[in-house]
Amino acid sequence: MTDGTVDTSPQLYARMAGISYLLGSLTSVLGQMVILGMLVVSGSATATAANILSHEPFFRLGFVSSLMTVPFHLVWAVLFYGLFKPVNKSVSLLAGFVMLVACAMWALSSLLYLAPLLVLQGKTSLSAFAREQLQALALMLLKLNAQAYGIGLVFFGFWCVLIGYLILRSTFLPRIIAVLEVLAGLGYMTLLWRPLTHYLYPYNLALAGLGEISLLLCSS
Repeated sequence: MTDGTVDTSPQLYARMAGISYLLGSLTSVLGQMVILGMLVVSGSATATAANILSHEPFFRLGFVSSLMTVPFHLVWAVLFYGLFKPVNKSVSLLAGFVMLVACAMWALSSLLYLAPLLVLQGKTSLSAFAREQLQALALMLLKLNAQAYGIGLVFFGFWCVLIGYLILRSTFLPRIIAVLEVLAGLGYMTLLWRPLTHYLYPYNLALAGLGEISLLLCSS
């Protein structure tokens, strides 16, 4: 490999990464956005608790889906490291480390995802607390889950910026993908400061989605 090209065709790496990319994105959205969006009632611990207990299998599906995004993203990180290591080994290694941190945060958020169910079912040593207190605790744990998930997305945004740089330096992917991926990363990184996130919403996430879709289509 010389000058940002690879000795073997990158298509195999790109397609395998694209599959992992798609599965990781789908499981993340299903678990953290779709299922929780249907069960969590903002500002109402009682209604949220009732939804979780009455739809326990659905809630557990969300937990499993949220957890499965971690191995998919780890595979994805390894494949992208192999794809871009010939371009710049140091930046590729940094990108892999950043994705590892993001996955650690998502693993933590998955544990916080399941914790409310254990609290509400009385499977913890919290029998001294009233039902209303347990419901409030469950809602707080779900909020912590959202915070941990958001921090993971910030690191993921940094990863997108690094990958955008690597795409720009490479010769085997269109440079427009690099620009879109950097914009996607900046969109996710706005989650670091909530007031900015709310001010830019939904344009920041639209940029993120556009970058992810472009990279996915390019990898297919």
